[in-house]
Amino acid sequence: MPAFLTARPLAPVSPSCARPTAPVPLASLLWLALVGGAAALSGCSESRGAPQGGAGMLPQVSVAPAVQREVQDFDEFSGRLEAPQTVDIRARVSGAIETVHFREGQDVRKGDLLFSIDPRPYKAELARTEAERAKAEAQLVAARTQAALAKTELARSQKLLELKAISQQELDQQSAAVQTAEANIQAAQAAVLSAQAAAQTAALNVGYAEVRAPISGRISRINPSAAPGNLVSATEPVLTTLVSTQPIYAYFDASEQIYLKYGRMAREGSRSSTAAHAKGNPIELGLANEQGFPHHGTVDFVDNRLNPQTGAIQGRAVFDNRNHEFTPGLFARLKLTGRGSYPAVMTPDRAIGTDQTKKFVLVVGKDGTAQFREVKLGTLIDGMRVIAEGLKPGELVIVDGLQRAHPGAPVKADTLQVDPNGMPLPPAAPAGAPGHAG
Repeated sequence: MPAFLTARPLAPVSPSCARPTAPVPLASLLWLALVGGAAALSGCSESRGAPQGGAGMLPQVSVAPAVQREVQDFDEFSGRLEAPQTVDIRARVSGAIETVHFREGQDVRKGDLLFSIDPRPYKAELARTEAERAKAEAQLVAARTQAALAKTELARSQKLLELKAISQQELDQQSAAVQTAEANIQAAQAAVLSAQAAAQTAALNVGYAEVRAPISGRISRINPSAAPGNLVSATEPVLTTLVSTQPIYAYFDASEQIYLKYGRMAREGSRSSTAAHAKGNPIELGLANEQGFPHHGTVDFVDNRLNPQTGAIQGRAVFDNRNHEFTPGLFARLKLTGRGSYPAVMTPDRAIGTDQTKKFVLVVGKDGTAQFREVKLGTLIDGMRVIAEGLKPGELVIVDGLQRAHPGAPVKADTLQVDPNGMPLPPAAPAGAPGHAG
């Protein structure tokens, strides 16, 4: 066997990073490079990664003190704007459309003329019924005259009978004539009433030939079948649609929990209620392209039962629309104000954690350890969450690095500055860092 392949016992490989200096054959050198080098790298890696201990290796978190502020409860809803009144404009008499008196989409007032239907047939009918009424009234006058004459003759006959100048039969005939005359009067009166009713109907038809706006509002497009020259009737589709726009309604659904909450407030004497006391309760509205809730209105209606399928109850708010800012059908965001202001403990909403069905925060105690606190949440106001139970003002709550902290374990906490509302401010850049003025 060649000398350079003779096996020799190898010196133990040092776990240090130093390389062996004794000359070895080529095969041994290769083996040493593979085995010893790997061990050396592993040893160096372990040496670099070994924990040194001390506070510098504790989990880094940012904390902010819980604050106490005067707040006012509110709830937000999604809703739709609807017109208080929607009217389908229909013809009430048959005939040909002569004129359309409006522009599609314009605002009209109650009583404005919208369509003109050919009135000539109805005017002719009105003239005929007026003549029939005059004839019936004349017949009534004649019947009354005849009745008066019959009564006079009956009185004369009674005196002649006392003088034995006429027979009893003649007196009976005069009495029957009086009864006939009175019956003729009743028949003539009925004829007059019938003629008057026919004349009134004809006059109504003449008026119906002019289709007028029953309410004030904004009118829709004209049905193609209602164009001038077309024949229309009461059985035809609608001529157009008219919706009222002042005021405007916003309908929304409130959950069962919200209903119960405001019901409790009502029983406790608060100003808000979703029952009978809801009328006049303030509410705010914002459209899809608006920030916040710039429009103010009142709740004027709450339904009398919850929907058993959805578990929600419908409410309605009314808003002034004299400037035509709102159109029926628009999406709306609604903010219902709750009870009066009260002191509440608040912390940033991002500090809230979830453990199955529980909500919690981690508080850094005086000993520097993270403490688990189950909390009951309230309203979210500008990124700050009301803590109804489980937290005290001034306690340091972990707002950043929550995933690195564990209950009962020590942490390294940096206290952030907060704005007047209690929201943590971004940490200041160190001196000499990019963007730092100094």
